[in-house]
Formats: sequence, structure tokens, C-alpha cells
Amino acid sequence: MTIRIDRHDDGVAVVTMHHPPVNAITVADTWAIRDAFAELGADESVRVVILTAEGKGFNAGIDIKEMQSSPGFEHLLGSGAACFEAFDQIYRTPVPVIAAVNDFCMGLGVGLVGSCDILIASTTARFGLPEVDNGALGCASHLAKLVPPMKLRQMVLTCEPVTAEQLHEWGTVYKLTEPEELITVALETARSIAQKKARVVKAAKLGLNHIDTFDLAANYRLEQGFTYELNLYGDGSQARDEFVRGERIVTR
Repeated sequence: MTIRIDRHDDGVAVVTMHHPPVNAITVADTWAIRDAFAELGADESVRVVILTAEGKGFNAGIDIKEMQSSPGFEHLLGSGAACFEAFDQIYRTPVPVIAAVNDFCMGLGVGLVGSCDILIASTTARFGLPEVDNGALGCASHLAKLVPPMKLRQMVLTCEPVTAEQLHEWGTVYKLTEPEELITVALETARSIAQKKARVVKAAKLGLNHIDTFDLAANYRLEQGFTYELNLYGDGSQARDEFVRGERIVTR
């Protein structure tokens, strides 16, 4: 996967994910995302970061085929560690992070979005957690920031996605755009924030993290514990094998 960083003269930086055909996250991809945000967070010239993707979909979640090609639990544990660090790094980035989402955003993609501060989405975007179908848990902690409590339970248990239009009605999506206007609108939003006093914006971001009712790191770590338990029982690997063999198709 290519993780590209583009810096603009106005203090806006864009992190773009591109891994055809569906932007599924590999372990290396996930560490690269973590590294990109660590780099940008340490750059005093950066005032706002946009996280987006090119190609088909924003993110299809974890690369299940890569995981099943590795014997034992090493890949599973490595993926868990990388995801934990990437989500936490985005969340703790000292400047605002805007997620610009087009088309499907599944599984760990929801973790990426839920770690951001502002969500802008196209009319074609939809968000879901197919984790239960994959014999795992994860990112319900982040989905809890996007949907109401009972909707969260319904989505986790049924694996059914929610549309960006619904999220916009609930106030989760800040701006709903046509697909071709997504990046333009995201850049306009980022630039409006970048024009504000940098020290004040950083203080606001830090303050918001401190008063956040969602302890993302602790909650996500707990979910990971259940995932590892399910893999010890064999449910996780069995579900992923079914996916690789084409016996089960995750609806996006």
C-alpha cells in the first residue's frame, strides 16, 4: 500500500491511502499510517491533517488474505499491535484530523475514522463492522463515537452498515458531499481551521481529548482481548478461512 503525505503551504497536510483493489489494510500499511501521523504531529508547520483514500472505497478493513497466509498467531498479534498504535497516534495528533470518506468504510476503517476529529463523507459512503462475521471483535469503541448506543449494538450484532446520510442526520458527518467534491470540501474545511491561531487550536484539541467520554485506547484494547480469545478457540481462523475460500462474502 502507498501511504502518501502531501504538505500544502497553508499548513494543511493530506495523508492518502491507496492499495487496490479495495484499500484493505496490511500490517505494514497500518504501521505506515502510524508513522505518517507521528511525523506530521511533530511538524510545527502542520496545522490540520486530512486522512483520505484513492481508488475503490475508503477502507475495506484488515487484509484477511494476508493474515491467513501466515501460520500461527504472529500476524494476528502484529496486526493488533499496529492497529492499536495507528488509532492512538491519530487520536493523539496535536492538530485536528479530518477524515474524508468516499464509498465503503469497513472494520478497521471505522477505527481510523473514529480516531479523527471531524468527518466529511460523500453521499455514497457507508460504514460498517463485519467483525462478528469474521470471528473477531474490534472498533466498536470507535463506532460508538459515530452512532447512538442501540444502533451500535444492532450494527455490531447484525454486521449491517449505516449510510453517510444517516450519520449526517445524526450530526456525526459534518458535511455531506458528492464524491467528486469530497477532497475540495475537506480542504476548504481544513483551511478554515488552519487560519485560526495555532496554539489555541492545539489547546482546544488537547482539551477535547481530556474531556472525551470515550477512552478509546482502553476500550479498544479490551475488544482486542476478546478477539485473541476467539482465535484461541479457533472461531476467528475458521471464519477467515471461509472468507478466503469464497464461502462467505462480506457485504459492503
